[in-house]
Amino acid sequence: MHLLKIHALSSEIKEREDALSSTGTKNFACTQSQALGAKIAAAYGTDLGNIRFSRYSDGEFQPSFEESIRGARIFIIGSTNPSSENLMEMLLMLDAAKRASARHITAVMPYFGWARQDRKDKPRVPIAAKLIAKMLETAGATRIITMDLHADQIQGFFEKPVDHLFASTLFLPYVENLKLDNLCIASPDMGGSKRAYAYSKALECDVVICYKQREKANVVTHMELIGEVKGKNVILVDDMVDTAGTLTKAADLMMERGAESVRAITTHGLLSGSAYDRIEKSQLKELIITDSIPTTQTSNKIKILSCADLFADVMNRVHHNTSISSKFVL
Repeated sequence: MHLLKIHALSSEIKEREDALSSTGTKNFACTQSQALGAKIAAAYGTDLGNIRFSRYSDGEFQPSFEESIRGARIFIIGSTNPSSENLMEMLLMLDAAKRASARHITAVMPYFGWARQDRKDKPRVPIAAKLIAKMLETAGATRIITMDLHADQIQGFFEKPVDHLFASTLFLPYVENLKLDNLCIASPDMGGSKRAYAYSKALECDVVICYKQREKANVVTHMELIGEVKGKNVILVDDMVDTAGTLTKAADLMMERGAESVRAITTHGLLSGSAYDRIEKSQLKELIITDSIPTTQTSNKIKILSCADLFADVMNRVHHNTSISSKFVL
């Protein structure tokens, strides 16, 4: 009798799990990531869900899911680059999904903003990356999917699972298709040396490092080159390009030292301030970025590779509880 009751209870639990699984997934996107969100949803095989933003005259806004998400797995797509409104959108959408009884709420953040503040580099400053990790979890995120964090250890700021993807799965095939002779990988600063060595190992080529000194944020006062670039086709690798001051200064220095050509690969194209103008005037032959952040201008020197298929594939694997280790190339 007891065995029959246990069997009946097990069958009931399985039926409930199957019912929850059949609810499927729903994808939503924050305002500034609508274009990328639509690409990801299309690659995933769905449309973006219906969400509406009500705005007050003073700038306050309220997101509203215009369809039921009870018991569903929710993916909320949005990069959190400044302005802070992008982060606030993500937080409010997470909170709304939690209060609407979504079963799993995954924050899909192609670019994790404020990540440069990952430690106390001087007295009386915040650790913003840690603060934002806590805010995301408090708002309702049960999982984070992101790409090329500014520092790998930011994953440790979360108590929830973090899937940290590498854009090298997009960049390495592109570089290989260029079929460059005398290839050399370079890091624009000491902090990116680990990334540069990983690329050089994958491509079986030399690596050089730039040593720079800053007067303040976004201002490089001095730069030196560690390694030989004469006669080589150099590819600078970094996680982001903001004002493009470091990249363009490094490219000009390498051309002065006899490099055949200089290209740059950076995952996140913040491209603020005079970045576009600097890139156009520099000796960079090409800048390759992803569409993790929407660009505001066009340039013949800038090549954009979409990360939509990468995120859609990982989201699908997460939903079906299958391995994503193949996406960790570096």
